[in-house]
Amino acid sequence: MKKINLPLTRDIIKTLKVGEEVLLTGPVLTARDAAHKRLVNTLESKGKIPVSIKGETIYYTGPTPARPGEIIGSCGPTTSFRMDPFSLVLLKNGLLGMIGKGERSYEVTSMIKRFGAVYFVTIGGAGAYLSQKIKGNTVLAYKDLGTEAIHRLIIEDFPAIVSIK
Repeated sequence: MKKINLPLTRDIIKTLKVGEEVLLTGPVLTARDAAHKRLVNTLESKGKIPVSIKGETIYYTGPTPARPGEIIGSCGPTTSFRMDPFSLVLLKNGLLGMIGKGERSYEVTSMIKRFGAVYFVTIGGAGAYLSQKIKGNTVLAYKDLGTEAIHRLIIEDFPAIVSIK
């Protein structure tokens, strides 16, 4: 497996091949439907979003609360297709990577390629396993959304497959 250090750069993305298995290490943001909607609504109204997405990778997940002494609870991927309506705005604002599960629409696939970004898929149904790959967790924004708040995770050897680039 190829090891990839985050944050991503366009030079790193150019070295990736569709179907390649990778281990991701470094910082990622989390965001699901509600956080995506807020981010995009703010950007479309020319407001300032609470986190920078330029050069970032977003993991489509809503981690469950951690048990005492743990960094995070279960942290598996959510269905990426639900984020498709928001993807163009985020890509236009510098998003480089996305991690989730499942297919993307034709339009989003085209946008990922056009913007030189990448979409990774990871293991659905393996949230407990994937949470072991998380070494740091900080809530950054939208705390009122509970598990759908935006987190900054530090991942280490997080398994994924290059799906679209």
